[in-house]
Amino acid sequence: MSTIPNTSSKIYLEVVEKIRSMIEESGLLPGDKIPSERELSERLKVGRSSVREALRALELLGLIETRRGEGTFIKDFQEHRLVELLGAFFLQDSKTKKDLAETKRFIEMDCLQAAVKRAGNEIIEECIAWAEENDFTDSEFFEKIAALNPNRLLERIWRVVNSYEKSSHTLQKVTDKMAYLELLFALKNRDNERVLELYMNQIRKLSKES
Repeated sequence: MSTIPNTSSKIYLEVVEKIRSMIEESGLLPGDKIPSERELSERLKVGRSSVREALRALELLGLIETRRGEGTFIKDFQEHRLVELLGAFFLQDSKTKKDLAETKRFIEMDCLQAAVKRAGNEIIEECIAWAEENDFTDSEFFEKIAALNPNRLLERIWRVVNSYEKSSHTLQKVTDKMAYLELLFALKNRDNERVLELYMNQIRKLSKES
């Protein structure tokens, strides 16, 4: 008797993965409609009950939503909402806030070093022009730096950590653009030592983190 649930579970997980792969391969975006239960059953060559169970699981995860009379759609899952809720819960502790700020610094230094080594000259020039022409917050500046860094996973990790910090209301506005511009010019010159010196001795003194 125990083999039945295991087999059923395996089929269900396979269907979930097949639907996820289909969504990815089809290039579907938030707001796009996915095939009906019947169409998925025929396309994936599995029973409708397995498709129904897989869709229910994806809906519970917040990845899709069913609109009565319209169909099933890719949901606009906004990670920052979850991050803000969690942040509001556990970032009340001062030690946690301090650890978070330290973690963010480590990630930013890694992003800077990766950008020094691998970012293209054109994208660095675009970032310099943006900084010269606009007022920006520290968070907005390092969002650009995270995007300059060619490692997309590192950029994503920075965004998540930054979202936590935003939820703790510790970010401050830039008070001196020159230090940020100097850092960008040092980055353009591939001067890693100068980049880190400016970051540690000027940027993080200007934008104090708790």
